[in-house]
Amino acid sequence: MTMLKNTQRNYGWIAIALHWIMALMVFGLFGLGLYMVELSYYDSWYRGSLDLHKSIGMTLLLLWLLRMGWRFFNVAPKTDTHCRREYIEQIAAHGMHITLYVLILGLCLTGYLISSADGRGIGVFEMFQVPALPWSINNQEDIAGDIHEILAWSLIVLVAVHALAALKHHFIDNDKTLMKMLKPSA
Repeated sequence: MTMLKNTQRNYGWIAIALHWIMALMVFGLFGLGLYMVELSYYDSWYRGSLDLHKSIGMTLLLLWLLRMGWRFFNVAPKTDTHCRREYIEQIAAHGMHITLYVLILGLCLTGYLISSADGRGIGVFEMFQVPALPWSINNQEDIAGDIHEILAWSLIVLVAVHALAALKHHFIDNDKTLMKMLKPSA
């Protein structure tokens, strides 16, 4: 049971699973989004890809909420800082995580605003419906769409930086930063 929760030294299986499932969803949504913008309204998979993108996006929002709750109620593993460079890296990593979380939330919210601009709710895998807001603004779909695209590209760029930083920690610094997110250790 202790391997499920975070400890002072490592992340637990729940935090690790949420991290990697959300990462896969972000990449999948980005790829699907790139594919979708190339489709015309009359393409056979236009509607299906749109529904899938919305359903995965709403699921991502649900996992985001779960992850924020888990993060709030769980201990965060500590990192040893021995010098000023490590302290600055720790602050930069914290800032990066917050930025990634904000971008994911922004993407989910702008996606919701795009999808519900016509007053219809969003069906999530045909299991339940997320209702639309009772109001909308002029050009809501276009404005939210422009913001959604900027946020998506920003997120992908920062995820690449995040991954490169993890690889730097593993291969150059020879520390356990990357391993903490791969498996908990006793």
